[in-house]
Amino acid sequence: MDRDDKQKEIEALHEEFKRAKNLFLAGFQGLTVGQDTELRRNIRSTGSKYKVVKNTLAQRAAKNTGIESMQDRFTGSSAVAYNEKDAVALAKVLTTYAKNNPLFVFKTGVVEGRVVGLADLEQLANLPSKEELISKLMFLLNSQARRLATAVGGVARSLAVVLSQAAEQKKFNE
Repeated sequence: MDRDDKQKEIEALHEEFKRAKNLFLAGFQGLTVGQDTELRRNIRSTGSKYKVVKNTLAQRAAKNTGIESMQDRFTGSSAVAYNEKDAVALAKVLTTYAKNNPLFVFKTGVVEGRVVGLADLEQLANLPSKEELISKLMFLLNSQARRLATAVGGVARSLAVVLSQAAEQKKFNE
């Protein structure tokens, strides 16, 4: 790469790092092309991106971004997986892949501006997905409304039963 190409790569990485709200840095030394392709496919399925980066270029690109605190962790073979939306989905893919491929090593990450370690990554991976959380919340909100409707409907139903029984027993004068 000549100097102009390097500068363009730094600028492109800088823009990607600025937009990324969730970014995980990993080492991949020893993975085969097939394993790397599988990882890229899994990451892409979450709407995330995966890139193998040159350490010096990534360190320069990280300046004045949300991942500036990670600059010193760009050592050895480095790859970044990042997205702008769902940290949980990306964390699930990375932890699942790392369990099956021990050569894939998590170094550090940033989630919504906060630096995370391996324990945090595993906690993120164990969280339910965004859709599951929304569905649970909707169920809880809906259950109170359903209980109220049942209670209100129960009064009218009880009144109707009492009136019906009274009419059958001819308690009313016509």
